[in-house]
Amino acid sequence: MATIASKTGSESQILSVGSYRPKRIVTNDEVAVRIDSSDEWIQQRTGIETRRFADETETVLDMATWAAQDALKKAKLSITDIDTIIVATITFPFQAPSAATAILQRLGHPKAAAFDINAACAGFSYGVAMAHDFIKSGTSKTVLVIGAEKISDFTDPDDRATAFIFADGAGAVVIGASQEAGIGPVEWGSDADERDAIQMNPSWIEVRDVETQLTKAGSKWPNISQEGQKVFRWAVFSMSKAALKALESAGLSVDDLDAFIPHQANVRIIETMAKEMKMPDSVIIADDIRKNGNTSAASIPLAMDALLQKHPELHGKLALLIGYGAGLVYAGQVVKLPPKP
Repeated sequence: MATIASKTGSESQILSVGSYRPKRIVTNDEVAVRIDSSDEWIQQRTGIETRRFADETETVLDMATWAAQDALKKAKLSITDIDTIIVATITFPFQAPSAATAILQRLGHPKAAAFDINAACAGFSYGVAMAHDFIKSGTSKTVLVIGAEKISDFTDPDDRATAFIFADGAGAVVIGASQEAGIGPVEWGSDADERDAIQMNPSWIEVRDVETQLTKAGSKWPNISQEGQKVFRWAVFSMSKAALKALESAGLSVDDLDAFIPHQANVRIIETMAKEMKMPDSVIIADDIRKNGNTSAASIPLAMDALLQKHPELHGKLALLIGYGAGLVYAGQVVKLPPKP
């Protein structure tokens, strides 16, 4: 079996993956009522059949905590074995303190290093890259990386461009030291000149400075908007090149892969990327978006967990991850999928 090229220092690997999906399933027909659309149109445009929305009792912290507990249980570890926690999210509704510290407090280990990162839909892959580097440098021994989003709180249900895309959920991985390379070098970057292609507006300052902003007619809470065609073209053609560079950095080719787990943004994007990369039919491609929508920073770990449940033979095999989103930012790496719990 092909292996990831190792350069210097100690190595790291994903020990386990956990997830939490809200119970409420939202159909395309339910979403389409408010945007003058249809189930057929939504499926043709994105491949999404259903998505999950958290209810009013399920917060970003709840979902992140439950996903973390699932990952820790599968790794046969406790929270006290974790010395660093990284939470990728754009929907935790507090500027400070962080979601990461709240999760540590809930889990009973308030002394570990903890911080949040905002790299939108690429956030999880950014977190994996940092965890890998922390372990290689000796800064950390075992890292918990969580992607958690409640995007339904920040999506305009009347916006025909976004209302049908986004969803809620959380995924988590435990990353620990390894004698062999289990995580390849990260390929990351941005196209900041196009950062306005995906936005969340208005700003909190604008909300503050408009009297009765949240109660008067026509007022607007911060919601996600995007230029769909611009994002589609960037994702398809730029991200396929970035993904191939991540493979090259790991000393591998598409023929060495067992699975491809990209950010779950759009089935058409995923399929076109695979075609651009000349990915062989033997590679199993994650398509969690069909049933669970686009969960931003949570999408890759959710898709990873779902793929392993559907294809248990992939445990311990090689997968290519690539996340991309608002900024426009991206990050990708080859990983060895976690062993069977």
